[in-house]
Amino acid sequence: MKPIVYLDNNATTRVAPAVIQAMLPHFSERYGNPSSMHSFGGNLILDVRAARARVAELLGAQPEEILFTSGGTESDYTAIHAAVSSNPDKRHLVTSRVEHPAIKNLFEQYARHGYRVTVVPVDQDGHLDLDAFHRSLTEDTAVVSLMWANNETGVLFPVAELSQATRERGIVFHTDAVQAVGKVPIRLDGTGIDLLSLSGHKLHGPKGIGALYVRKGTKFKPLFVGGHQESGRRAGTENVPGIVGLGQACAQAPAHLADMQDRVRGLRDRLEAEVLRRVPNCLVNGDRQARLPNTTSIAFEYVEGEAILLMMNELGICASSGSACTSGSLEPSHVLRAMGVPFTAAHGSIRFSLSTFTTAAEVDFVVEELPAIIVRLREMSPFWHQAQAARG
Repeated sequence: MKPIVYLDNNATTRVAPAVIQAMLPHFSERYGNPSSMHSFGGNLILDVRAARARVAELLGAQPEEILFTSGGTESDYTAIHAAVSSNPDKRHLVTSRVEHPAIKNLFEQYARHGYRVTVVPVDQDGHLDLDAFHRSLTEDTAVVSLMWANNETGVLFPVAELSQATRERGIVFHTDAVQAVGKVPIRLDGTGIDLLSLSGHKLHGPKGIGALYVRKGTKFKPLFVGGHQESGRRAGTENVPGIVGLGQACAQAPAHLADMQDRVRGLRDRLEAEVLRRVPNCLVNGDRQARLPNTTSIAFEYVEGEAILLMMNELGICASSGSACTSGSLEPSHVLRAMGVPFTAAHGSIRFSLSTFTTAAEVDFVVEELPAIIVRLREMSPFWHQAQAARG
């Protein structure tokens, strides 16, 4: 088998060995139900509590503020459902033009049901229009939902600061921090953030587990009703192996975070700089400073991103044309359209996202192989030849 160079970590990450080891006993000798009266199952609630404390510690929160879910999408849906249903007299929602489909499509659904939705624009670097954001807030606003870090470009929103404006007006503030947790420092104490979503498989934990931070005192109506689990906030038998795995992933996240800020950022910058140096007519999408340390979105003009991905795949290189939730579409991503990326570049945009497991040798391999792929595809592109002819 050819070696795999995996640079699609914003789609999902490798489960860390320590996380696997922590989970394994809960598939075999520790398989009980933590809601059971007998000690064989009931004692597992101690493992759940330990994991909850680890998640809370990473976020700068209290354990009782952490609610376990099935992942980022459920956390997002639960957060917005709770905010809207707890404020039935308010009919206005605020979000941005570059949110993940889990939020974007949900807000569009609320709009179809009669809610007024303000979608705040971004500039060409992916920064939120702060004036438009502040103008959008009204007495009728039930919830604001803004992502901490963009999944395609890595651009960061100043959510901690923006949440103070909503707190002053009594508006619930939610942030989708799925891409941010474990990559940038997060301390929720001292912010105005009421609700925060995260997902285990984005920080070297397992798939199928996530968490929702619910600030103490925030009005909350559960999405799932039934049993008493999660203090009555989310019914259903606890996914103990997943919860334990998420807890372990959060426990080792500080070490990964330090690696992200130094070594991984350096590898990302090297990849980006070498590609820009070796390949003409390409550009970086989004701000190159205020962004995740592991992410670069590079637009290659006059070629199709899908073709680039297929040719890289033949070499064992894994990347993405954007969000894993939208990469099946032939249309340019809504994120790049919102930023005004030219059509000739948006179609050829590739997202490379590194992790703590990424090596220098892998980055060097991509840098060596990618330029030839672009040359080959441009030779087949009538748009490239037209552009060359126009330039004389």
